[in-house]
Amino acid sequence: MVYNKTGIKFGIASVIIGIVIVLSLTSTSFTTPTQPLSETKNDVLRIGYFPNINHAQAVIGVGNGDFQNALGNVKLESQVFNAGPAAIEALFANRIDVAYVGPNPAINGYLKSDGQGLKIIAGASSGGAVFVTRNDSGITTVTDFVGKKFASPQLGNTQDVALRSYLLKNGYKTSENGGNVTILPAATADIVTMMSKKDIDGAWVPEPWGTILTKQANGKVFLDERDLWPNGKFTTALIVARTDYLQSHPDVIQKLLEAHVKETIWINNNKDESIKDFNIQLQKLTGKTIPNDVISEAFSRMEITYDPIKLSVSKSADDAFNLGFLGNKKPDLSNIFDLSILNKILQEQNLPIAS
Repeated sequence: MVYNKTGIKFGIASVIIGIVIVLSLTSTSFTTPTQPLSETKNDVLRIGYFPNINHAQAVIGVGNGDFQNALGNVKLESQVFNAGPAAIEALFANRIDVAYVGPNPAINGYLKSDGQGLKIIAGASSGGAVFVTRNDSGITTVTDFVGKKFASPQLGNTQDVALRSYLLKNGYKTSENGGNVTILPAATADIVTMMSKKDIDGAWVPEPWGTILTKQANGKVFLDERDLWPNGKFTTALIVARTDYLQSHPDVIQKLLEAHVKETIWINNNKDESIKDFNIQLQKLTGKTIPNDVISEAFSRMEITYDPIKLSVSKSADDAFNLGFLGNKKPDLSNIFDLSILNKILQEQNLPIAS
């Protein structure tokens, strides 16, 4: 096991059959108010997040009251999402003030608002994405992709961009561009069925779906995406704040980020208890739980962190642009980050700052 101040790696355990049914509930787009939402007030913070393992700090911290305790007299109101675009839409519609989202929704929201609508104020997770191929697909190296069919969770999403970029860098074109490799966007639960039926040869998916494919769909991890990034680090979840709220409520944001950093460190230092607490809060949100060993194996391929890993955000944007997902003008993300409050907190705690 390797632990550090900004990340966590959990031990690998086996996955049990039937988890697809449990997880399919959290793979369907929905928004669920967990507490009543109100208009922006000085004494209210409205936060959005997903019931996902890479949003563990929010799932645990909102659910068990840690975040509310840190906010003191500022009332915490929360809303659960399961689609990044929906969370960004709610942010811009002034229905929430802060959100845990993936890098692509954050980038898209920033660009669509001409750089005015939001700021990335912290990271939440790194890693946790894998390219899984069927054991009987005939794929052993990158030279074996000709004529193969792969799946991704959604056209233009983080894993879809990663898959397309990987293929392009290895000399392949997709079928829509006259090439001989097919990519089929599909819901993650459907990807499990497709691979089980041999309708696809592989898929680039986030955890815990990579674990599920290896255990239930005759899959093997062909590539852990961490192997493509410097030091194995790339952001998969971030915290964004609406710019006007950040400017008018810096004291509230500081309390939130203090709680986020504290929750991150606690998760890092309390593996078993954090898995248990995550499941308790997940059941409150969805009515279902994920077996602890499934969460443990999924976490073994990711890190819980407060570092936004800035360089990976820029590279993700460049990859999406090169694939035609971000228009005709190369994205300018020079002002997408405001890490001043986060770094103030880290300095006060003698922790390495996010740079």
